[in-house]
Amino acid sequence: MTGRITGAYRAAALAVFCLLLIWPVAAKAADQAVVVMYHRFGEQDYPSTNIRVEQFEAHLTELTSGKYNVMDLPDIAKALKAGESLPDRTVGISIDDAYASTYTVAWPLLKKAGLPFTVFVSTGQVDRKLGGMMTWDQIRELQASGATIGHHTVQHSHMAGASEDRNRAEFEDASKRYREELGKVPELFAYPYGEASLAVEAMAKAQGFIAAFGQHSGVLHKSLGFFYLPRFAMNEAFGGMDRFRLAVNALAMPVADLTPADPLVTDKNNPPAMGFTLTEPKPKGLDRIACFASSEGRAHLENLGDVRFEVRVTKPFPKGRSRINCTLPGPDGRWYWLGRQFFVK
Repeated sequence: MTGRITGAYRAAALAVFCLLLIWPVAAKAADQAVVVMYHRFGEQDYPSTNIRVEQFEAHLTELTSGKYNVMDLPDIAKALKAGESLPDRTVGISIDDAYASTYTVAWPLLKKAGLPFTVFVSTGQVDRKLGGMMTWDQIRELQASGATIGHHTVQHSHMAGASEDRNRAEFEDASKRYREELGKVPELFAYPYGEASLAVEAMAKAQGFIAAFGQHSGVLHKSLGFFYLPRFAMNEAFGGMDRFRLAVNALAMPVADLTPADPLVTDKNNPPAMGFTLTEPKPKGLDRIACFASSEGRAHLENLGDVRFEVRVTKPFPKGRSRINCTLPGPDGRWYWLGRQFFVK
């Protein structure tokens, strides 16, 4: 009897020990990820889309410090769509437009750091052999090395304000060129300028992409859907280490009933009445949520029934792109973040 009791005790102790080993991993699992976005590297004539080399090197040093889990974008998107947990502080790296400095500056640094990345390529810019752009040979070299190539239309057009026929041609003509040059059509899409509408999102989904990305700040989470996902844009002015750490440590603000559903703004709903309902797990300290509109600064926030919030902007948005960002202080110095980009025709 004593032997059986001792054996049972040892088995129970072993089970508890195993749970203690597993618990820290489970506690750090997440259903979200951050994606950062770049354009040019070391091209100081274009400060609004350029990141200085020393800034980019500092970003890579931070990402390889052991605090982060850097993954390829398709793997992030597939895991989130499947409902799989990701390690906390999962980060993806994306580069838009395939400027030549992606090949000459960024790639050697990313290769040295051993980090995966995605380049969204507009086929027309490459086909025209414009100075300062990558060539198809260079793009194929990146693809062969393991980099992901993403779809970015033919002409890098303003899709939210274009006709259905024009947008369909942008998708299909670019896909033809990818097949011819790379042997396949990319499974990820990025909207040029980050501009989208519900109609364009539906077209992107119909093309068979697994996910599509904008250029508004925020954290990837299933509550946002998968066809207008946020990315934190990095450039000279907004690429300092304080802002970079803020971005890659950001937390998703899980929401439902996000309004308006369509990011395309017309004369009838300008400015848009943005609203959202927080879902579980609900962050603490909701009285500290603050929202800011790019057109006028801090916006008035109405709290309706504890978890429903309405953002009130007083002035109409100007033509083109406008953004609203809502943030909330979170644990360990991190911030919950919800961003939206709107487009006025």
